[in-house]
Amino acid sequence: MKDIGLIPNWHKRNSNLVVEKIDNFFKQRQIHLQIADSEQADFYSDESLAEQLKSWQDKLELIIVVGGDGTILRVARDLACWNVPVLGVNLGHKGFLAEIEVEQMERFLQYIAANQYAYQERMMLEARLMRGNEELGNYLALNDIVVSRGPFSRIIRVEAYINDDFMESYSGDGIIIATPTGSTGYSLSAGGPIVNPTMGLFVITPICPHSLYNRSVIVNGSDNMKLRVDSRQVQVVLTVDGQVRFSLEDEDQITICRSRQIVKLVCFNDYSFYRMLHQKLKD
Repeated sequence: MKDIGLIPNWHKRNSNLVVEKIDNFFKQRQIHLQIADSEQADFYSDESLAEQLKSWQDKLELIIVVGGDGTILRVARDLACWNVPVLGVNLGHKGFLAEIEVEQMERFLQYIAANQYAYQERMMLEARLMRGNEELGNYLALNDIVVSRGPFSRIIRVEAYINDDFMESYSGDGIIIATPTGSTGYSLSAGGPIVNPTMGLFVITPICPHSLYNRSVIVNGSDNMKLRVDSRQVQVVLTVDGQVRFSLEDEDQITICRSRQIVKLVCFNDYSFYRMLHQKLKD
């Protein structure tokens, strides 16, 4: 078995205690664990984790992430290119991306030590930002890509095209393009549907639409989408997974499609998306 990588969010409460328990567990079984300190995996750095942890590449069987959904999103997005399964240990609130809670941790770590685990492949979105003929950025998203207004309460307009066919002009606070994984995130809060995360599609959900029509639209994962911003001098922001932000200008275009890159999220034999959904939402 290759090494196991452990990437904690050291800013989370009790992260030190959880890391110590995980470290002791694998030491007792003589399984080598590589632990990223706060300098090796700086979540506030603009440098990707793939660059920060490049000495780990090709050495890992599994990556364990200790933190909330935001931590897991960052790790999954930055290290998707390594094609290594990711297991989340939840130190956050709802924790839809984390497979296990701290209270259940030891039982599931035993499955890991015994190599009794599988993984689900989660689709990602790729967004390309164009300003005229210039490409300003290329982004990967596991959860969602959002075009929304800035801090002032003024309506923005975003035109949406599917496979070059005009679909809708959305007026309101913006628009969310979510993967099935991201359907339980911002899209859900905006009234979008919950989608089984193994499906190959994405969901278009308007944010506070200035219209009686406010329904989400589900799009085939093989389709291509284009968004054109009509800001009319209102501040508009592109946000990727709630973590990467870029200020947009009038007539900017964002093309969105399914990425060839995937994320592998660890799961176990008794995993059920619908049971997990019930447990997370019942509170």
